[in-house]
Amino acid sequence: MKSTPILPGSTIGCLGGGQLGRMFALAARKMGYRVHTVDPMPDSPTGQISDREFNVPFTDIATLMEFAKGVDVVTYEFENIPVEALDALAPRVPLRPGRNVLYTTQNRLREKQFLQGAGFPVAPFRVVQNEKELRQGVSELGCPCVLKTADFGYDGKGQQKITYETDLAEVWRRHNAFNGVLEAWVPFAAEMSVVVGRGLVLEEDEQQQTLAFPPTMNDHENHILATSIAPAPFAESIQARAQSIATAIAKELDVVGLLAVEFFLTKRGDLLVNELAPRPHNSGHYSFDACVTSQFEQQLRAVCGLPLGDTRLLSPVLMRNLLGDVWANGMPDWGGLLALPGLRLHLYGKSEPRHGRKMGHYCVLSESIDRAREIDAQAQKIIRG
Repeated sequence: MKSTPILPGSTIGCLGGGQLGRMFALAARKMGYRVHTVDPMPDSPTGQISDREFNVPFTDIATLMEFAKGVDVVTYEFENIPVEALDALAPRVPLRPGRNVLYTTQNRLREKQFLQGAGFPVAPFRVVQNEKELRQGVSELGCPCVLKTADFGYDGKGQQKITYETDLAEVWRRHNAFNGVLEAWVPFAAEMSVVVGRGLVLEEDEQQQTLAFPPTMNDHENHILATSIAPAPFAESIQARAQSIATAIAKELDVVGLLAVEFFLTKRGDLLVNELAPRPHNSGHYSFDACVTSQFEQQLRAVCGLPLGDTRLLSPVLMRNLLGDVWANGMPDWGGLLALPGLRLHLYGKSEPRHGRKMGHYCVLSESIDRAREIDAQAQKIIRG
């Protein structure tokens, strides 16, 4: 699809008011765009820095039509947006990435079937719709395995690990959904991810530009991303293969915008696709401070039909999430944290710290990952008081 670029001075619409939208809006403002946001909650992280914030449910089609009249393009910062909203917006304003991209990736079952059907590497899985099918699937895949909900799964939500001792009747009762995705357990050596930007074909250019960011190695705690590091400590051949697979998936989905691809790296050196996200990704936050172009500016460039930016890594970097638990003993010592060399702090403007809630992150830029880890260890001591 050829298109003319949407230039600075235009207005970008963002569905969702979380921290990903906030950092996207910061990138847009930096380049001279206005931003309108839709989010049910007032004073959202994105809404705080937007020109206009619509505080309605995503099912309020009449308000969405008003929103569409005031923007030149619409993008989104999370997946759980009703398809009815996308169907209402798509005929009236460019929606990037498109409706079908979101429809596929917001549901684990559709996502797995897409990946498998297109020949991308995934862990063996079964679709189960009742306790009998769950038992059959466990028999076929073996233990351990994991039962996941098809919808609304992130940060480990909607997942149950199954072992030989597990009561499958109780697992299905707790699952409490019409169907589920049963996956074989992957004894991975590491988790990694790649964010890919893919632009439009412009009138003066027959090429559809696609650029991958450097892969990260990710560590999780309690199913929530704790740290990401770049450059990832993997062989160049593995990193290149991950970027190639992620780029191919973005093309197969016909993404215009960003696509984040999470991988398991097995002990044999194989890569298996775990999950997709058609938006900026937590593991890509390092790019805000450590790359020529951040993932958020790349999203802006892509959805506006501008040339994509250079994705080179300028410095070794460690990114760490700051969850609401950090506030358990009162306000953290931000001054002590900011005194550490190479540390860049990002807070999301959320008023209520809660257990497991992502309140911010910091990046540590240093001459090596080992040195960044040392500074991160100092930062953790300061945070814990």
